[in-house]
Amino acid sequence: MENTSVNEGKIAAIISHFWVIGLVIAFVMNMNKKNYFTSFYIRQMVGLNVFQFLNGAIIYKYFSTSGSWLIGVFIFILWLISLISAIKGEEKELPIVGEHFQNWFRGLS
Repeated sequence: MENTSVNEGKIAAIISHFWVIGLVIAFVMNMNKKNYFTSFYIRQMVGLNVFQFLNGAIIYKYFSTSGSWLIGVFIFILWLISLISAIKGEEKELPIVGEHFQNWFRGLS
């Protein structure tokens, strides 16, 4: 990936990490001039937000609080890895789930 693409999309990629509101803002910022770097991180954050929602709606409600807490910590670690990679300007898929997020949410951005 060329460096200008990363530099142009870096701000929106970082903004996408800040919950659903940041994700919407990054999506709107990326609508006019599609940036591959931003789109990459939007797809990752959509996946993490979906997992976080499912963790709260299903795991916490039907299984256990401690199980939900452990999954929440795992999601937070993945979020932190993604944020640090976006700040560094690296396109780095998340461990275990990153490749799936890129495939599942390919049509979003």
